[in-house]
Amino acid sequence: MLETTIAEKTVELDMVWVAVATALVFLMQAGFMFLEIGFSRQKNAGTGVAKVLVNLAIVTIAWWAIGYGVAEGGGNKFFGDSGFFFHFDQVVAGEPVTGSTAMLMLFGLAFCAVSLAIVWGTTLERIKFGAYVIYAAVFGAVIYPLIAHGVWGGGLLGDVGGKPVMDFAGSSGVHLTGAVGALAALLLLGPRKGKYDANGKPRAIPGHSMPLVGLGVIILWIGWFGFNGGSTFETAGSFFGEVMLNTQLAAAAGVIGASLAVYLKSRSLDVGMAGNGAIAGLVGVTAPSGFVEYWAAPIIGFVAGLIVVYAVLAIERFLDDPVGALSAHGLAGIWGTVAVGIFASPRLIVEGAAPGVWYSLFDDVPFSATIGQLSVQALAVAFTFVVVFVISIATFAFIKGTIGLRVSDEEEEAGLDISSHGMYGYPEQFIPQPEYSTGLPSTIGSGAAAPAPAPAQMTATESR
Repeated sequence: MLETTIAEKTVELDMVWVAVATALVFLMQAGFMFLEIGFSRQKNAGTGVAKVLVNLAIVTIAWWAIGYGVAEGGGNKFFGDSGFFFHFDQVVAGEPVTGSTAMLMLFGLAFCAVSLAIVWGTTLERIKFGAYVIYAAVFGAVIYPLIAHGVWGGGLLGDVGGKPVMDFAGSSGVHLTGAVGALAALLLLGPRKGKYDANGKPRAIPGHSMPLVGLGVIILWIGWFGFNGGSTFETAGSFFGEVMLNTQLAAAAGVIGASLAVYLKSRSLDVGMAGNGAIAGLVGVTAPSGFVEYWAAPIIGFVAGLIVVYAVLAIERFLDDPVGALSAHGLAGIWGTVAVGIFASPRLIVEGAAPGVWYSLFDDVPFSATIGQLSVQALAVAFTFVVVFVISIATFAFIKGTIGLRVSDEEEEAGLDISSHGMYGYPEQFIPQPEYSTGLPSTIGSGAAAPAPAPAQMTATESR
């Protein structure tokens, strides 16, 4: 009886920790919101709020109805077949639903919502709001769940040639998934007006608030402790402390790496690059956080910080990614997944896996085993890219061919706040005071949707 009580209380304590971690991961939605608003111009600030709220709402319903079942519902190597329209008297993957099942289901939803939030960083300031609605439903019901099933739900990546993919909290499973969706959207969406000159050279379009960017980064940083630490799913041995320390070390090293790289390149300390360095370090350590020793975490984060700077500058020559999502979440996600195959500790690897290549160089670990694990990690990257890109490009092509993917030139010029939502994020910057009237209709600010100002009237405020 006493043993049963202890076991029950242990599960309850574990679920309390998962609940705290889940709240931290949901807090990351605020981080994405502030980050993207800060990197936008003032005329597009308010739409970021609506986007986050609507996407979170839609992905919640999609995950509850279909996504969770696809991801965690047992089934076969490709998708789960139970747990749809999640409810209490179900049997999911052969186990009856309990309160703990509900808690883990909610934790999975938080991850799905983070992955979806990553998608929209490349699309700022010119995408139709309706595209969010359609893609969020597909993403929450199909795209992310297929990847989650493959990595964590007993799918294809759980046994590749006798070795499992090791992705502790989702460098590829979450972050690369979001970045590949972002790439698919961007390829069909095209750049913002004025991003490239007549010779194709990129122009800077500064965001309106670096303090908001910084606030977004800090919120994401804090949320990541739940993201990685919560992926332990238990309090036994306080292993979550090791994971959280690795997370902090990598984030700090990412800031240092990115700041150093951008200073050497431009002799200035770019605020946005420093922020992306933190995010890249966090993304990079997400897969290895539970598999590497403390000394490896800052190496992983530092390299991720270097990657994000040079990748942002290289990608900008061809693609308009306002927040650097392709670099900070995509390339850093690839690096983090591969880094497991380099630095995974023999002490921490999962059953059936091999340590990182590092240990075959300096310890008595067979090189064939470690290089095999590295290959499996690379295969996870390829699997994620192909699955997500194919479904995403098809979804965005459908959106483009039906409701349209991009707003009109006039709407883009006026800003999405007024053209899509009928109000400004910063109304005092755009609505003239009566004593300084410029002839705009008096209905502006009265609650009625106002016509968009002419382009000439926007010029003075567009760069704020």
